[in-house]
Amino acid sequence: MTTTSPAATQRSHRPSTADRTAARRTATAALTAALALTGVALTAPTASAAENDISFSNVVINDGKPIVVGTSAQVEAPLTYTVKSKVSLDSWWVEAYRGTYGTNEYELAVFTTRWGCAQSSAGGYTYRDCDETMTIDPDDMPGGNGNKLVNGDAATWKTLGTAIKKNGGYDTDLLSATVRLQRASRIQSMNATPEPVAPGKAITVTGTVQRANWSAHRYDNYGGRSVKLQFKPAGSSTYTTLKSVTANSSGHLKTTVTATKDGTYRWRYSGNTTTGASNSAGDSVDVL
Repeated sequence: MTTTSPAATQRSHRPSTADRTAARRTATAALTAALALTGVALTAPTASAAENDISFSNVVINDGKPIVVGTSAQVEAPLTYTVKSKVSLDSWWVEAYRGTYGTNEYELAVFTTRWGCAQSSAGGYTYRDCDETMTIDPDDMPGGNGNKLVNGDAATWKTLGTAIKKNGGYDTDLLSATVRLQRASRIQSMNATPEPVAPGKAITVTGTVQRANWSAHRYDNYGGRSVKLQFKPAGSSTYTTLKSVTANSSGHLKTTVTATKDGTYRWRYSGNTTTGASNSAGDSVDVL
């Protein structure tokens, strides 16, 4: 086996959606022309027709964790994979998508930055272990629902890998790897009162749970959520859970605790399958 490693500063961008579509069409057109000269009819390549000379494996997106996206900020997620080939390649990429490939699929990342692909060879194959970063923008997707995320996109996304051959033609494989996309949550208006407070007296803690509404491009109150009230004593760096509180139908939280020592209170929402976890800001209370 021989191995080469790319420079750590190497960067390149995965082709745009339009460029990738054009690359597939160009590769198919070249193959059509070549076959026409020999009088052989072209059978259009299919997405699931994995070829023995090219394959994708070891696909991991965001270190196997869900990707949590808010209403405006771009989010970056690491992507690693291996592409194995016996033929020379012009380009290759892995993408997350929804829908049915070849019919109505749309992609998750607005673009992907390739930091490098460590290359090795064995048994007549070339292996490229690629390290990339996917950039997701809720307002600038390559396709789908008006080129924006909508709430229904908080789901499991599939993956595919495509390689463009130097001698014409391409191979697109539908892969087994998936990634879950989640709507961001947040807890606003955290407040613990009174400040300061006498020992043994009640402290009232309030807040409001919200989550991203991609379809309306805003955060909405998120009612009925079970949220943990946590406390960190003064001088400590560790929060512990005091109790769980259920937000009302409007997402508002309210509870009381007994003052015992100086420290900081916060709310912690653990999330669910469609919604990411979040912590509120901390609010410190002196017990005098």
